[in-house]
Amino acid sequence: MYPELFSIGPFPLRSYGLTLAISFFFGVMYVKHMTSKDGKDFEPYLTLSYILIFCGVIGARVSYVLFHLSDFQGHWMDTFNPFGGSEFGISGLNLYGGVILSIIGGFLYCKIKKLPINETFDYFAPTLAFGLGVTRIGCFMNGCCFGTPTDLPWGISFPAGSLPFYIFQDQHLHPAQLYSSLYGILLFLVLHYLIKRKSFHGQIVAILFMVEATFRYMIESVRYYEDAMYISFGGFHPTYNHLISISLFVLGFTIYLTQSKKKI
Repeated sequence: MYPELFSIGPFPLRSYGLTLAISFFFGVMYVKHMTSKDGKDFEPYLTLSYILIFCGVIGARVSYVLFHLSDFQGHWMDTFNPFGGSEFGISGLNLYGGVILSIIGGFLYCKIKKLPINETFDYFAPTLAFGLGVTRIGCFMNGCCFGTPTDLPWGISFPAGSLPFYIFQDQHLHPAQLYSSLYGILLFLVLHYLIKRKSFHGQIVAILFMVEATFRYMIESVRYYEDAMYISFGGFHPTYNHLISISLFVLGFTIYLTQSKKKI
């Protein structure tokens, strides 16, 4: 584990914050490259990039806080602080909260600026996959988003003092973060390959939503969650991420069906 890479004066640079910054920077540059190749003015896409980043961080933070309200009793101001108290580096984020708010914010911006929604989201779809691939490395180095115990030969244990060690001691755990990282990079390569070969606008973001939803639903079985993340109904005990994954798949499938009739 390397939650802190080095310090600049009194401020430690955290590995997760660095990987998040790398994913944001790459995403903006990627969209600039792809829109420029299509002869489009980059300015509205740059503004949309800022909106998606802002919505992503705020949504992820709000979602995390809602599921951990008891952790903030007595120091409620920390709910507005995604920098982990006195530490420098973003922490305490929930991915799907950020995804949901980013989709809403991006949709509203496209409507206001009269940008083609499906085509615009296609440009950004590969960047989300890349971001997953990079930031999950940060999760691994930070010791968060860890897996459940396993007997598989590639199981890993975390050092004393870490949250995984506190819960599972020195048991070998699924490297769930690395599963997600490898998946994210592979998905980025596939989406990048398809984006210039798509047959209709919305195809890339629809594939992203469906594949991401399927992967996230499956990996939930090997990720550790506290009890607050589970719900119970009809004898089932899914996590909230299971339900969001199902909704995301339905959204992607709907986009694919409705837009596939509108060839480029």
